[in-house]
Amino acid sequence: MKKLIQTLGLGMFILTVFIGFTSCSKDDDPADNDLFIGKYEGTISFDDLNDNGNDVSAAEGTVTVTKVGNSYNFAFGNSIPNLNGVDFEKKDNVLINIGSAGTGLIRIDAGKLTIGYTKDGKAWSADCQRK
Repeated sequence: MKKLIQTLGLGMFILTVFIGFTSCSKDDDPADNDLFIGKYEGTISFDDLNDNGNDVSAAEGTVTVTKVGNSYNFAFGNSIPNLNGVDFEKKDNVLINIGSAGTGLIRIDAGKLTIGYTKDGKAWSADCQRK
């Protein structure tokens, strides 16, 4: 009986460890969880297509990603205006904002953020790594 209890205990331990390793994935969809919230550092820029005086040349900076409900907000450093209220399409960790005033692509995973996005005559870009 003691051997049976030890065997069952070992089996439960192995099952718990296996589930712990397989339940976390770098390929999680950002629309499903908060894994992608955080600070990213890299090259960022901004282009105001209507007023070149507001442009910010490409330079090292940060983007902080937050989530409110199902929408994501991107707070840029270097005096670049924030990009708020972006919804993710549930496919391959890629955001394509369809049916709104914005066009472009935002790709985000657990370690990298890439932005090429235009909305209301303004264009944001970022090539960043998680800090």
